Amino acid sequence: MKAVFFKELGGPEKLQAGDMPEPKIGPDEVLVRVRACALNHLDIWVRQGLGISIEMPHISGSDIAGEVADVGENVKHLRAGQHVVIAPGISCGQCEHCVSGNDSQCAAFDIMGMRRQGGYAGFAKAHVKDVHPVSDRLGFEEWAAVPLVFLTAWHMLVTRARLAPGETVLVHAAGSGVGSAAIQVAKLCGARVLTTAGSDEKLDLGKRLGADVCINYNREDFSARVMKETDGHGVNVVFEHIGAEMWPKNLRCLARGGRMVFCGTTAGADAQLNVRLMYLFQHAIIGCYMGGKREFIEVLRQVEAGRLRPVVDRRFALADAALAQQRMLDRKNLGKIVLVI
Repeated sequence: MKAVFFKELGGPEKLQAGDMPEPKIGPDEVLVRVRACALNHLDIWVRQGLGISIEMPHISGSDIAGEVADVGENVKHLRAGQHVVIAPGISCGQCEHCVSGNDSQCAAFDIMGMRRQGGYAGFAKAHVKDVHPVSDRLGFEEWAAVPLVFLTAWHMLVTRARLAPGETVLVHAAGSGVGSAAIQVAKLCGARVLTTAGSDEKLDLGKRLGADVCINYNREDFSARVMKETDGHGVNVVFEHIGAEMWPKNLRCLARGGRMVFCGTTAGADAQLNVRLMYLFQHAIIGCYMGGKREFIEVLRQVEAGRLRPVVDRRFALADAALAQQRMLDRKNLGKIVLVI
């Protein structure tokens, strides 16, 4: 099968197109003909090196949409040609965390395209419990733009932050995949949304997705604007996925008793905190990592109902995966970048 892979860690130039063996499925697995695979920062981090053991040559790609090509002998409810998406999070399905719905806390938790082969290829395989039928309401490219970012945003805002109607939330990076998803999830929860971005074009996207206040951080101090927009009270929830350099201002934006949920460290991992202020203001800082199967099923239900909609930035051919990753590195994307296969 055709695939894009890397044989050693490094920059985008390490990606190469070529042939790889088609995956062999077991009795409880499904072979999916990949029609589209969306990019995530995880693809870049794995290529650069996360200090984990990965199979080489390695195929990246966590967000996979396509058609069922073949099923194992124990798979009864899926048929060839059916449109599906693959849940990006993979867990044992048996431990206390999986049974309680907290799959991403499973000790065996993994992500498609991280330790195992992903979707920058003609075919991908997954356990039947991770393969979810979808309608033709959306095209493959749009379905590929759903899984990781909407699952993460739902887990952060609904499950972990318990965002309530009437609360106020600050969502960073309106133009990013997870930022554009978080704005929609927050509005679905009935919250007032303040969002940031570095360009008017990205803020326009945030406004179209429902953000109430859009702040260009290149023109003004976002923390000062947040306090002005909230009459000095601050926001109830900060949705953080940028990195440690944002934390001091984020915490200044939090109202008393506020929560900051975070899932990423793109701009650095070593944060400095004034712990005294944290307990005085009773702030909560909540780490978040993907989400569980139940949450994913609910996300798909909301997308099928039209309440959440993926944002596709640009489509690239599989062979142009390096160019697609460079676009993400350059922070030029408005929503999700998708490889069409």
